[in-house]
Amino acid sequence: MIAIVDYGVGNLFSLKSSLGVIGAEVQVTGSAEVIRNSEKIVLPGVGAFEDAIQKLRETGLDQVILEEVAKGKPLLGICLGMQMLFEKSYEYGEHMGLGLIEGSVKPIAPVIGGGLKVPHIGWNGLIFSKGKSALYRYLDEGECVYFVHSFAAMDCDSSVTATAEYGAMLTASVEKGNVYGTQFHPEKSGEVGLKILKAFCEL
Repeated sequence: MIAIVDYGVGNLFSLKSSLGVIGAEVQVTGSAEVIRNSEKIVLPGVGAFEDAIQKLRETGLDQVILEEVAKGKPLLGICLGMQMLFEKSYEYGEHMGLGLIEGSVKPIAPVIGGGLKVPHIGWNGLIFSKGKSALYRYLDEGECVYFVHSFAAMDCDSSVTATAEYGAMLTASVEKGNVYGTQFHPEKSGEVGLKILKAFCEL
């Protein structure tokens, strides 16, 4: 069973539906016990970093996630959920993340150059880094996924598994051990996204 962490932030319905399409057993939950009894964890998130990490900590589920990851359980962070995997974010201040992956989250506006809109919204092809991640076992390089973001993970070269070009090469996904993250939304990325979720389910 895959536990989708419900802490008051995230597009849970579409994510649950997408996992259901590929036949995964899924439970949207705010229960520490359910998360502990799951085989894998998905951490979604939309909105502002500070608000999301605060809500996660208020539930106490941040510690549950850290404990389960330490046991080797696969964790997938999606969009803001991926950003929270990092040490800190500079989104409207400086805020500490879960610290599972080295690096920080910073605004993309200074690095993409003028003339491009922020947030970055739309479809971009994936450029694989350092071989192919297990999440991409069913994908070919260049297949497109859907992004909606104004901030991106930086200073994290050792964990980057794919980038996408939007005025600059932006971090699209990361991996460290049993911790995975996608800046894009697999649940909004059509058949390509379903292939990524299928690969995660098979880890």
